[in-house]
Amino acid sequence: MNDEDRLDGLSALGLLDEPVRRRLYDWVVDQPEPVSREQAAKAVGVTRALATFHLDKLVAAGLLEGGYRRLTGRVGPGAGRPARIYSRSPREFSVSVPERRYRSAADLFASALERIGGGGPPPVLAEAARDMGTELGRVARRGTDRRRLSTALDRAGYQPITDEFGTIRLRNCPFDALAASHRTLVCGTNLALAEGLIGGAGVTRLRPVLDPQPGLCCVSFVDADSSSTASS
Repeated sequence: MNDEDRLDGLSALGLLDEPVRRRLYDWVVDQPEPVSREQAAKAVGVTRALATFHLDKLVAAGLLEGGYRRLTGRVGPGAGRPARIYSRSPREFSVSVPERRYRSAADLFASALERIGGGGPPPVLAEAARDMGTELGRVARRGTDRRRLSTALDRAGYQPITDEFGTIRLRNCPFDALAASHRTLVCGTNLALAEGLIGGAGVTRLRPVLDPQPGLCCVSFVDADSSSTASS
């Protein structure tokens, strides 16, 4: 990380110290679709003007993405002006004081593991990932299978959402930066971790599969009796 990136990260993360701004950020990134200023303001209980001020600050810092879209679904004359919308940003910020280079170490370890496992996770890594998933899953032991799984995934940083078909998808991969250069290894490890998480949470009606989708984690969860199969 160079000095400019480090300063950008410090400045961006410092913006989240303001309570209203942090609430707005947390709410926007938790939504499956882009949201308007009015929706964000209502969700956190502030005025539209105040929400606009903070949201635009977050966009300028790269913490959120901004754009314009007609929310009515109408087109042509009389459809109205497009509304300003906000969504989670794919940009990642990481700041360490004093500076540490954990990503470089992770990349080094991943390269070595790929040589051992032929690209995918070697058995010892898959076993360790399942053990970690089991521990993560044990935080959620109440409610339905879907509620327990979503709770465990959320606490693990995966930001789960359920699509229109009932599939649980993951909007965030905690290992995304590493997956870009070691996809087969990381996705296989993610799948093993998901298998452990299912067991730890006591979930029997859902199972994890590899199902890469743009902008999402490579793992999703489908009904256990579904005919869907894992793919690489």
